[in-house]
Amino acid sequence: MTPSASMSPCHRCRAVAAALQPRGRVERAGRPPRDRGSYTLEALLCLVVLVPFLGILSAYGLAGLGDSTAANAATAAARAASEAADPATAQSRARQAALNSLDQAQRTCTSSVIHVDTSRFPTGPGQSGGVTVRVNCTIPLAQLAVPGLPGSKTLTATRHSPADRYVARARGR
Repeated sequence: MTPSASMSPCHRCRAVAAALQPRGRVERAGRPPRDRGSYTLEALLCLVVLVPFLGILSAYGLAGLGDSTAANAATAAARAASEAADPATAQSRARQAALNSLDQAQRTCTSSVIHVDTSRFPTGPGQSGGVTVRVNCTIPLAQLAVPGLPGSKTLTATRHSPADRYVARARGR
């Protein structure tokens, strides 16, 4: 008969628990070993790593939102300009469409620059050409207070749209 077979179930549990007990720690009668601040240290280390990581993650989110805002504004502006009958109208329609798109995005861009290139705009009916629009959107990063990040970042989106060849002809020109 083995010694473990002669033990009662309660004694076997205690023997297994004692065998699994980490060496070097002495347990007081019936009480768990004292915590010596390891959880506090772990929490502090997690915070030191987690807070900057969340700040950088937020910065990437803001940059993605700003990039999307600039791209949407440039696309809307190029589309509006390509439907105009002359370069002056194309310029004003493009600027208005870009400003409307940026206003809809609300406070994503702190400042923006809209450049409309109508140098390849068709001058007569049936001619091909196009409009290129570049939108610069500056987003604030200083509010995140993450060391190493710049105060702001400028994102640029450029879109080209072919001009409608038959707009001038349809308007009686």
